[in-house]
Amino acid sequence: LMDRTMRGVLPALVVCAAFVCISTAHTRSLSSSLTPNVKYGCRSSTIAGLQTNARKPSRRFREIMEKVEQRPYKALEAIQLLKQLSNTKFTETMEMHANLNIDPRKATQNLRTTVVLPKGTGKTVRLAVLCKDEDAKEYLAAGADIAGQQDLIEDINKGNLDFERLITTPDMMPQIARLGRVLGPKGLMPSIKSGTVTTDVAATIKEIKAGRLELRADRKGVVHIPFGKINFNEEDLLENFKAIQESIDANKPSDIKKQYWKSAYVTSTMGPGIQLDLSALNTKEYV
Repeated sequence: LMDRTMRGVLPALVVCAAFVCISTAHTRSLSSSLTPNVKYGCRSSTIAGLQTNARKPSRRFREIMEKVEQRPYKALEAIQLLKQLSNTKFTETMEMHANLNIDPRKATQNLRTTVVLPKGTGKTVRLAVLCKDEDAKEYLAAGADIAGQQDLIEDINKGNLDFERLITTPDMMPQIARLGRVLGPKGLMPSIKSGTVTTDVAATIKEIKAGRLELRADRKGVVHIPFGKINFNEEDLLENFKAIQESIDANKPSDIKKQYWKSAYVTSTMGPGIQLDLSALNTKEYV
C-alpha cells in the first residue's frame, strides 16, 4: 500500500520542484537586471521591474518644485505661491486635501456633509431634477437645466447622463432606487446626507448653482475638495478655503478626542502639493 501511495505522490513532487526552480531562475534573472536602488527598495522584484519604467517628473515640474521651500506654509501664502507658479494654457482648479484623524468605517466618524463656497466654484454645473412632470416647469424656471419624470428616467436608463448633479424629492425615491445601478457608479445617486433629496428644490438649485459642494472623507479619512479656480483673486480663494475648514471643524465627530487634523495640502490641477501649517490653521492664522 505504501509503495502505491509513493508512486502516486512522487510525480507530483517532481512537478512542484521543477516549478519552484523555474520561478527562482526567472526571479534571479529579473533581479539581476535591476539597479541596486530599485531592487532593494521593493519587496517584490516584479514590482521593482515595473518601477524602472515609472515616469520621471517633467522639466517644467522640476523647475516649479525648486521654487517651493520644504516647510509648512500658511494658507494665503500657499495660495499666492500656487498662483505665481501656474504656467499652464488652461485655467487650473485649486484643490484642498485634508487628512483627518478619523475612521470612516465607524458610523460615528463617517464625515459627509455639504459646504457652500461663498465665492463659487468657477464652474457652471449642469443640474437635473427628477420630479413630477407637473412641477418641471417651476424647477426649470428656478435654474435647473433638466427637469421631469418619465423622459428623464428613460434617458438615465439608457445611460444618457447629460448632467453633473441630480436632485429629487422624497416622494420620488422609489423611482430613484431603480436607477441606482446606473447612477451609483457615476456618483450621481441623490441622498439626504448630500442634500440632494429635499423638499425645498428651488433653494437647493440656487445653492448648487452658487457653489454648494458635497464634502466627504474617503475610506482613508482624507477629504479632497476644490475651492475655486486659479484665476480667482487671492481673497476670494482664501474665503472659500475658510468655508471648507469651518465646515470640516463644525462636523468633527464627538468621539474624536485626539488631534483632528493630521495634515493638509493645497494644490492646483498641474501644480505641486504645498503643505499647510496645522498650528496656524488651528489658530485661524491664514496670513
